[in-house]
Amino acid sequence: MRGSNPPPARQIREIFFSATRDSTSGVVYLKVVNTSDSVQAIDVQFGGAPKIEPEGEVISLSATSLEDTNSLEQPRKLVPHAEKADGFGARFSREFPPHSITVLQLKTSPGQARRGPGGPGGFGRQITLGPDDKQLFPDPPANCNAQREGIPHGQLEMVSYESKSVGTTRKMNVYTPPGYSKDKKYPVLYLLHGIGGDETEWQRFASPNLLCDNLLADGKAAPMIIVMPNGRAQKDDRATGDAMRSAPAFAAFEEDLLKDVIPTIESRYSVQADREHRAIAGLSMGGGQALNFGLAHLDTFAWIGGFSSAPNTKRPAELMPEPELAKRQLKLLWLSCGNKDGLIGISQGVHAYLKEHDVPHVWNVDSNAHDPTHWRNNLYHFMQRIFR
Repeated sequence: MRGSNPPPARQIREIFFSATRDSTSGVVYLKVVNTSDSVQAIDVQFGGAPKIEPEGEVISLSATSLEDTNSLEQPRKLVPHAEKADGFGARFSREFPPHSITVLQLKTSPGQARRGPGGPGGFGRQITLGPDDKQLFPDPPANCNAQREGIPHGQLEMVSYESKSVGTTRKMNVYTPPGYSKDKKYPVLYLLHGIGGDETEWQRFASPNLLCDNLLADGKAAPMIIVMPNGRAQKDDRATGDAMRSAPAFAAFEEDLLKDVIPTIESRYSVQADREHRAIAGLSMGGGQALNFGLAHLDTFAWIGGFSSAPNTKRPAELMPEPELAKRQLKLLWLSCGNKDGLIGISQGVHAYLKEHDVPHVWNVDSNAHDPTHWRNNLYHFMQRIFR
């Protein structure tokens, strides 16, 4: 898929998009972000894709200014709007309002839904489920990450830090639990985003701050600090353009995480600075990072989670060359994927290797696809089992 006409230089900085396709339903989700001050018309063309039906659904979040679009502390400034729309197809044009995030839900023709488009991303691969591919935990309540009245709430703040490994000032989103005090030491969960996201993606997909608030209020989790950094370790770390071109930066984030992010957190916050009190988890590309970095540094992390991990995940024998050592060091290793996710083969391979070598782990396969519901649900269960 591509825009038919290259935008001028100013638009490259203001408009970006991403697209995913559910390998089972065939629905294509096209996300367009317009950070400019004006309406932008975009010509969209699908090349080599299945037939797009003319009718679809548009869901948009619009604000009155760029600051409101980026606001995490005042999410009510983002006004959601959903409507049915038509005029879609293999090629179409559409206007996108200023300061908006828009998701187009596009249907494909019947009979084309079982496989996604092929390629290195794996979304077109055949899904074959085995006897171990079962859901171990029930789906949480749909409102598990909704803001509840009458309970204590933690603090969410955007933090800047100097990254010596990247050579620039970077940002990360940090949650501190209700009643945070420098008189107490807290464990830390490092939570990594997907290939098209940034330090705000987890907040958009799952609201980990509210999820943790609710679990703490119910006595189901340990008080913890949650750090959501930008896993794209390069000077221009915005989630724009062709995400695959940033692949080297995703690998380079290992150094930024270990040498800059963690030291910054441990110098500014009251934390328990040892492996038993550090966890790392992520979704999709971030799930691959969590497995790659976490298992390579078991002297730093004891709790590791990969939710529908992407193709950046190392091969199992490379991830864990010494299974016996990992058995002694790991407190929890969590793998999950949806049974409608074309990337499930990656996690299935890791699970099979762990099972072969008798490495204790969780393998949770639910009924979702490669989507935010899966990531939220598994974070909900993962958070209840770390630091306990």
